[in-house]
Amino acid sequence: MNFKKRGLFTGSKAVCEEPSMPEKGILAVWGSPGCGKTLASIKLAQHLASKKQNVLLVLCDMTTPMLPCVCPNSQVDTERSMGNVLVTEKMNQTLIKHNLTTLKKYKNLVILAMRKGENEHSYPAPTQEQAEALLTALRETAPYVIVDCSSYISSDVLSFVTLMLADHVLRLANVDLKSVSYFSGQNHLLRAENWDAGKQYKIASNVKPNQTQEQIYNSIGEVAFKLPYSTELEGQFLAGTLLDTLQMKDGRAYDKEIARISKEVFGC
Repeated sequence: MNFKKRGLFTGSKAVCEEPSMPEKGILAVWGSPGCGKTLASIKLAQHLASKKQNVLLVLCDMTTPMLPCVCPNSQVDTERSMGNVLVTEKMNQTLIKHNLTTLKKYKNLVILAMRKGENEHSYPAPTQEQAEALLTALRETAPYVIVDCSSYISSDVLSFVTLMLADHVLRLANVDLKSVSYFSGQNHLLRAENWDAGKQYKIASNVKPNQTQEQIYNSIGEVAFKLPYSTELEGQFLAGTLLDTLQMKDGRAYDKEIARISKEVFGC
């Protein structure tokens, strides 16, 4: 298991590209439906774990639990449910650790998610106070926390609170009218005093080879990063092997951009 007596993770000394201290904290990954939020979240977590950085990945989708898409059951050491955490009145690290999914291949990566077969009705809906308490406890549990937020922030308390309290937000959008329409209908929900639009990184996702910079700008505006469409990544998603290494040309291009994002956000 990933637990040891004095900490959550096992593994060797952290290795970053530069000796400067990396910036730790909570990263929210958010965007329009079908834009690849879960793919980006998992690949960012995988990237950090490959560098021996301890990372906790939170998968917020309660309608369709995404854990089966991450890796086969044979690669899972322990599988527990996020639902047991969200219903508690007394949030603490022990409770979180007890309900994490741990992995055989990545000892620096753990996952908090709903199990296969569960849905948003399997547990009572969390309150805003419970969601805030979870985010506070997550900060104390792991140096890097990546939260794969739901697109439906009007009904998903945890995703909405995460967007408010996260240190950084990746805002993913496909280069199409559906994404434009989504954000025009959702942005008014984020007009809160503690919403800092400046902490967002706008990302064009699933960018096809024939989509030009001008087309991207005309559709969704200026972006910080462009995640290319990858047939290999789509294949991993369909097969439930998202923690496998990307080998093909389009997969390597995706990984390269993930590394750039990690360097910008976390410094590692």
